[in-house]
Amino acid sequence: MNKENSASASARPHEHARPEPQPIPGVKSTLAVASGKGGVGKSSLAVNLAVALAGRGLRVGLMDTDIYGPNVPGMLGVGERPAVTEDGAALVPAEAFGLRMISMGMLLDRGIPVIWRGPMLAKMVSQFLFSVAWGELDLLVLDLPPGTGDVQITLTQSTPLSGAVIVTTPSEIALEDVRRGVAMFRQTNVPILGLVENMSSFVCDHCHQASAIFGDSRGAATAAAFGMPFLGEVPLDPALRHGADAGQPVVVAAPESPSALALQRIVDSLLDQVQAR
Repeated sequence: MNKENSASASARPHEHARPEPQPIPGVKSTLAVASGKGGVGKSSLAVNLAVALAGRGLRVGLMDTDIYGPNVPGMLGVGERPAVTEDGAALVPAEAFGLRMISMGMLLDRGIPVIWRGPMLAKMVSQFLFSVAWGELDLLVLDLPPGTGDVQITLTQSTPLSGAVIVTTPSEIALEDVRRGVAMFRQTNVPILGLVENMSSFVCDHCHQASAIFGDSRGAATAAAFGMPFLGEVPLDPALRHGADAGQPVVVAAPESPSALALQRIVDSLLDQVQAR
């Protein structure tokens, strides 16, 4: 290639340049609830945080991005399939407990697995972002699958995320996975609003003694080590599990339970972080 052709080629824009992330029409802010590993109770916390935020008067949506394991509909008691707008251009989210919600679980028959490769996951996440009639929302909560895979990459490349909350447990393995989640969000320039430690302890109903089943709480120390706020601890609480199984979020079904009170305190801390930014 001669110098003239080389200069001409270098002046042309890259044919495969990635498009810039686009805001979701009508949605003011987006909050990702994430974890480095599965089994830490991330979805139940995402559901209860979204319901609690809606209870504070915010217009809230909840998007279940765990395509392979969509548990959010069951936790909210939603069983119907989503409707379609009159023009057929968008899905209408379900409404439950004051928020709007969409999930792959609403599109599947019970027990049917999703057996997809990465590109199909990315396409579905994009459709949930931009082909759902979310309307006017103050906040869209995104319940992410565990890890740092295709769904997380698609989200960070598709729309600007206002912030992320990372959920962990006191176990050493879960805390090690926090490192990966923090690194992913920082590499993609997503502000980390704080860390939540779930299953921090169990308080016996009879003797009222607290037991650190998964080890002593290290949430505050871990958050400090990574330079992010510690939003709070949620204890192991039968009311939280029962609410998830029954489709009744604990912040509504048992508002005076230890887990519900802890979740409301976390919402206070979260709103403080949002306002500070």
